[in-house]
Amino acid sequence: MAGGEFDGGRTTGWLTRRQFASVLGAVAGAVVGSTALPATASAAAAAPDYPEGTLRLDSNENPYGPSPRALAALRRARDEAARYPDRIETRLVEALARHHHVEPESIVLGCGSGEVLRMADLAFLSAGRCVVAADPTFEAVLLYARVTQARPVTVPLTADFRHDLPGMAAACPESAGLIYVCNPNNPTGTIVTRNALHAFLEAVPAGVTVLVDEAYHDFAEDPDYASLVPIAATRPDLLVVRTFSKIHGLAGMRLGYGVGTRPLADALRAHQLWSNTNAAVLEAAIASLADTDHLADQKRRINGEKARLVATLRSEGRRVIPSETNFVMIDMGRDVAPVIAAFRDRRILVGRRFRSMPTWLRLSIGTPREMDAFAAALREIVPPPGPGEAPA
Repeated sequence: MAGGEFDGGRTTGWLTRRQFASVLGAVAGAVVGSTALPATASAAAAAPDYPEGTLRLDSNENPYGPSPRALAALRRARDEAARYPDRIETRLVEALARHHHVEPESIVLGCGSGEVLRMADLAFLSAGRCVVAADPTFEAVLLYARVTQARPVTVPLTADFRHDLPGMAAACPESAGLIYVCNPNNPTGTIVTRNALHAFLEAVPAGVTVLVDEAYHDFAEDPDYASLVPIAATRPDLLVVRTFSKIHGLAGMRLGYGVGTRPLADALRAHQLWSNTNAAVLEAAIASLADTDHLADQKRRINGEKARLVATLRSEGRRVIPSETNFVMIDMGRDVAPVIAAFRDRRILVGRRFRSMPTWLRLSIGTPREMDAFAAALREIVPPPGPGEAPA
């Protein structure tokens, strides 16, 4: 299957995460002929401030926050505020290396996983090269590619909303620099299986780096899912990216990392800012990584609430994509833009509109109270379909 070119347009300056989401929502997708990005970041309206009590179900965050151990570590970190965090950074890298059974040299830290994705673009893309990704998926790699003047190419998902890995491999010329796989995928919550991924690695042209984003790895329960971290330090063509923003509940503190071979990691480090992390998040991450009971409890609570919500939605006749993440995609049966606005009027923030899936609404899993409030509002905004009817 042929891929489509992503028309990212041009912008100047850096975007905040909220502006980034607004820009992506304003951009009508990622294929040739789509509306170009605004000329400047300020041209895209940033999300308005939300009043107190607003339910924030739009950014796939952990509603329960960091573990008690991580919070205690954040408080202790104030004693390091006057010092550069090199020593703590080394401790975290060593802890991650032990956790993943790799050498410390294979770990590259970033200010959120987004910085690691940007490093990969800068390291492996340039004018005349391309980056291949699914449509829809998390677009950061495609947007950062503009800086390198590389050519982004997108390949539609399969009929069951999964990456079309054979199509992506076929759309990947030998001149490509990166091919990006978000597994589980944002926004659909679907996975590609271990067998499909390993076959894909063999099908990608030699010399092309495969970038696998495992931000939602910790929520996956499908037995056919597998992380590629165990082989990342031995394959010269593979980089795996993780984050502390999701199950660890540290999205506001900004910390992510990549795992790869020493040469690949060194290529990323050439584009890494010195001291790109801070003492507080490093200490919190060390504590959270060791708090395995808490992480298991977070997975149980969030996945359990997801299952309860999905059962409710399906009992009302609504379509929901099976999800291995902490969010779900729900078919509204109509363009979601006014639906999103209607939720905002009720002080509920939900996910943005995706051009290639314009009737599907992405919802982050919140607390039971938040999910009940969402379900009640949904019945008002988009009433359940009647017997034998498709979603209205």
